[in-house]
Amino acid sequence: MKMKIKSFYLIALILFGSTIKLNAQTEPAAADSSISTPADSTSKNIKLKPPSNFIKINLTGLILKNYSLQYERAITKSISLAVAFRTMPVSTIPFKNQIIKIVGTDDPDTKETIEKLRLGNFAITPEIRFYLSRKGYGRGFYIAPFYRYAKFTVNNMPFTYEDISHVQNKINLSGDFTANTGGILFGVQKAIGKHICLDWWLLGPHYGSGNGNFTGVPNQPLTQEEQDDLRQQLEDLDIPLINKTVNVSANSASMKLDGPWAGIRSGLSIGVRF
Repeated sequence: MKMKIKSFYLIALILFGSTIKLNAQTEPAAADSSISTPADSTSKNIKLKPPSNFIKINLTGLILKNYSLQYERAITKSISLAVAFRTMPVSTIPFKNQIIKIVGTDDPDTKETIEKLRLGNFAITPEIRFYLSRKGYGRGFYIAPFYRYAKFTVNNMPFTYEDISHVQNKINLSGDFTANTGGILFGVQKAIGKHICLDWWLLGPHYGSGNGNFTGVPNQPLTQEEQDDLRQQLEDLDIPLINKTVNVSANSASMKLDGPWAGIRSGLSIGVRF
């Protein structure tokens, strides 16, 4: 039984499937309390600057086993710099049992892929935010150009091949896929009290390129017939817009991928201001 092409799309979807207070200080009071010094009058006009630092955790990412932390620093009233780190330890697919129920028993290949597959990822995303609200200092609607480096790990991706007697055998491919993308994020950040903030990533499409290499070793050396069948299985894997290079020998199989990569940032983060 051969792996269904839609198993790859499922994998791709899952992959797609992140108080400093300024106090006004006055000069010591003059001996004559009736005399007002320049420092006294100036201090009355000084306004406290809002907190400029933010540390946030992405709540929606936790549902998908993604742990994302972001630090943001307001440079001016309307501009801030931020960097986010995201990681997902290699583990089973999120919502594995629910997905298997949806797939049912009619597609055993896809079910096996879901059960055995292990996924992980890491990403770093620096960005510059432009706040359009009059409040500023990290509050209100913003537009943020960003760059993202991401690395995805895939383990135990099964493929089925047949020998000359039509006996089915399996080989598991594992490897990494890295992507470099750029995009624009639209969002809103709101202050709740003095020290809490909510950051809502409304929409952040990004696009770029990626490449990866996946390899596997059979339990025993492959005959020429088995090599031909496995090579055909890998060649038949339809990945739109991606260049694919397949190599199969008696002792190993590999598949190299190279092409465009895209994604969307979205989520809700909560954090502290200081």
